[in-house]
Amino acid sequence: MLTVVMECRDQEPELAQTLAVLVAGAVEGLVSDVIVLDHGSTDGSSRVADAAGCRFYVQWDMNDVLRAARGEWLLLVEPGARPLSGWIEAIGDYVSVNKSPARFSPSRSHRRPFYQRIVRGRPPLEDGLLLPKSQAIAVSWPGMRLDQFALRQKPRRLSCEIIPSWVVRQQGRG
Repeated sequence: MLTVVMECRDQEPELAQTLAVLVAGAVEGLVSDVIVLDHGSTDGSSRVADAAGCRFYVQWDMNDVLRAARGEWLLLVEPGARPLSGWIEAIGDYVSVNKSPARFSPSRSHRRPFYQRIVRGRPPLEDGLLLPKSQAIAVSWPGMRLDQFALRQKPRRLSCEIIPSWVVRQQGRG
């Protein structure tokens, strides 16, 4: 079983899009729960999370959050990111035989312009991060952000792709 964890701040549309994709994982029995860690949202993020049955925290201690996760594996993603078809099977297969972290493969259809890739680099959670709960607990500290977990890992690549969260933000402006 898998717990999905996201951090958000005023990302109601992005959160809704990610949660919509995760429903299939819950139906298939892979996703046991979703935790949303909020950084002072003033939009409808809490209502979206509540409607989807997520746990929504406005104050938290990372160690307590991780210990409360129901799944033995954690999937850390940015609100707006959407795993593409085959993600349920890919994660299920991976966690059944591995104990090391993994990331989704980057979307071949959604790439930042060359200059942005060179100058800005990739955000740590752009491709998500899948890791065992026990490993996350071992390296966490109070006040830690989710992207800091990604900086400490040497993950493998999953066979399925993920559409990064920046695509949703870009479509909202266009």
